[in-house]
Amino acid sequence: MTVGKFMKMFRAIICLFSFAAFGLNAFAAEKLKVLVVTGGHGFDRPPFFKMFSDNQEIMFTAAEHSKTNASVYDRDDLFGYDAIVLYDMAQNINESQKAKFKSLFDKGVGMVVLHHAICAYQGWSEYEACIGGHYDEPNPKKSGTVTEAVGWKHDEEIPVVIVATNHPVTAGLKDFEIHDEIYWGFRVGRDVTPLISTTHPKSGKPLAWCHEHGKSRVVYLQLGHGPEAFNNENYRKLVAQSIRWTSRK
Repeated sequence: MTVGKFMKMFRAIICLFSFAAFGLNAFAAEKLKVLVVTGGHGFDRPPFFKMFSDNQEIMFTAAEHSKTNASVYDRDDLFGYDAIVLYDMAQNINESQKAKFKSLFDKGVGMVVLHHAICAYQGWSEYEACIGGHYDEPNPKKSGTVTEAVGWKHDEEIPVVIVATNHPVTAGLKDFEIHDEIYWGFRVGRDVTPLISTTHPKSGKPLAWCHEHGKSRVVYLQLGHGPEAFNNENYRKLVAQSIRWTSRK
């Protein structure tokens, strides 16, 4: 092989590797930046976070509130995410943190609210308007109280009915069954669009909804208590498509 042919081949190989590297970098740059917020309620961490690590469309950061207040909203990078996923149940939030939380909707940051996060901030009415609903503890002095009017139940077989069949959050999904926890007696805002429901006689309805608050898209999914839900492919799809839709990308 002549020196000239060798140099041409060498340059071609370099170009090929450069193109491949560019493609990988571009792919990484397109991933959605997601902040997953926890705190105030126990959960099975490995299968929960695996839902997000398995999602190839996102790069996620896990953040947990302190035991005293909603400290995640003190983060300097709070407004740098495409979407924030709430899986927290904190009750204490100071005025500065409230202001930062409300500013998310001024910035148009997407928000996906999962399961027990509807129970957060029992004393802050604006939170209900932001997420589109609220679960009132029957006994504010004793979290987890169950009554006929308001309550929850573990380990239920829940038939899920797709209500919004033409919505991006439910795209490609058909009615399914999931082993999960149910809530009943929670309030649902008048301005929300129901996404899924159920024929379960005790469960509250709908099981999920979406709405817009400020400049942000918001999705609430009532499902999502434990590993059976986290490993359910239909639930995973709902979570992934909620992140994508609220991110507007």
